[in-house]
Amino acid sequence: MKLFIATTLLSAAAAFSPARTSTPLRSVTSLDASKCGNFDFDVIIVGCGVGGHGAALHSRAQDLTTAVFSGQDVGGTCVNRGCVPSKALLAASGRVREMRDSAHLSEFGIEVEGEVKYDRAGVAGHAKQLANKVKGNLEGSLVALGVDIVDGRGVLTGTAHEVKDENSGKVYTAKDIILAPGSIPFVPPGVTVDEKTVYTSDGALELNSVPEWVAIVGSGYIGLEFSDVYTALGSEVTFIEALPNIMPTFDREIAKLAERLLIRERPIDYRTGVFASEVTPGIPGEKPVTIKMIDANTKEHVETLEVDACMVATGRVPNTQNMGLEDSGIETQRGFVAVDEKMRVLTKHEDGEVVPNVWCIGDANGKMMLAHAASAQGISAIENIVGREHAVNHDAIPAACFTHPEIAMVGPTEEQAIERAEKEGWTLGKSQGSFRANSKALAELEGNGMAKVLYNKDTGKVVAVHIIGIHAADLIQECSNAVAAGTTVQELSMMVHTHPTLCEVLDEAFKGAVGMSAH
Repeated sequence: MKLFIATTLLSAAAAFSPARTSTPLRSVTSLDASKCGNFDFDVIIVGCGVGGHGAALHSRAQDLTTAVFSGQDVGGTCVNRGCVPSKALLAASGRVREMRDSAHLSEFGIEVEGEVKYDRAGVAGHAKQLANKVKGNLEGSLVALGVDIVDGRGVLTGTAHEVKDENSGKVYTAKDIILAPGSIPFVPPGVTVDEKTVYTSDGALELNSVPEWVAIVGSGYIGLEFSDVYTALGSEVTFIEALPNIMPTFDREIAKLAERLLIRERPIDYRTGVFASEVTPGIPGEKPVTIKMIDANTKEHVETLEVDACMVATGRVPNTQNMGLEDSGIETQRGFVAVDEKMRVLTKHEDGEVVPNVWCIGDANGKMMLAHAASAQGISAIENIVGREHAVNHDAIPAACFTHPEIAMVGPTEEQAIERAEKEGWTLGKSQGSFRANSKALAELEGNGMAKVLYNKDTGKVVAVHIIGIHAADLIQECSNAVAAGTTVQELSMMVHTHPTLCEVLDEAFKGAVGMSAH
């Protein structure tokens, strides 16, 4: 899932933006084109999710006149229907899980009398309130820096440098155009979504009900996080996964441990190697949701489930339809826009040519469908626009799944790293650290988990790190920085980590890579 903190961006924007006088904010009806030559703006950004917002902030920091077509969706998926509100649901449901775990609390010497209750509407309200607050912060940062916000959805006209407001029909011009339309939930054929009993993550975040039994189609980041929410609030969960393994995109060793901690110990079961070929909505309290499953290989019917609700978490697809891409000579594959390492749009994926002054960032280019990756790509695009060549190192971008405990990673899985080492001719090294031996984790009674460091034995450079354990999402940043900077395990093994802290789990792994012991 995608994570973004608007207040941090606001502070960063203030730090890097040019000094401004107290002149009134420019409006889109009275454009100041003095710095843009014959164009209305230096940069137009189509889409205002985390990627578009990050690009806009950096554009203004370079003193470029900038407009953003928000489509009345400032913050995009992440802020309004994704990583931000989902973290609120996970935080609230996580408190419920902790307070209901009497055995765990008793080890702290704590006893809770009576039943621990929650208000479903209150939990949902917390998520909505957080999303609105962060959205307001993002919009405020754009206004403060003098970014023009056009409420309509932007579409290309087929003429270079032009973007049309789909609502008003008005055409705006810019020297450079950045496409940042984001993505929408993918709903497989045969699945009928009513966003009440059969819903995508969009509907799930509303938390209109807590079903007694919910099926989740797909066991990736989104499905795992919602299984955490639902089981904490009292639901039973069944995963339906088309691939042979549960959690198929995760490192296999981490996935096996996650299965023990996040699935086996909870009211969760799963089916693998099957498609949900037909999903029919029900009526709450009257008629169940019907899910027909077929074998992923033979396509023969294997089982029919009747559940209270079904969440469809089968990934996302680019929100690029009806954007005028074809009129501009841009071909897509499954909606994805081809780009080069500088984020310049290509006419097609195979042997495509660069489309001058058009860029694409975020989910729409498919390189890495994460909010912070989109923001990094937006900043990179602006760097290239102003003539400072830059390419994002996607191997150094971390990702996290905010279950309890959390899972985080940077770089390839061990399986992928083995293939890469064989192909490129270097030797893969592996070292591990354990939460079970960590004083801080034991103080929290959270000793389950591990950190795995994969490195190039020939150079010592860190290739990837995978963590499952308490606060893994925070711990991974040190590892991401190491990958980005090309830091070696030899260097990391000599760096001092605060005691007692969770980051000593990583210290153990770094030291182990060079034959040292951590206390």
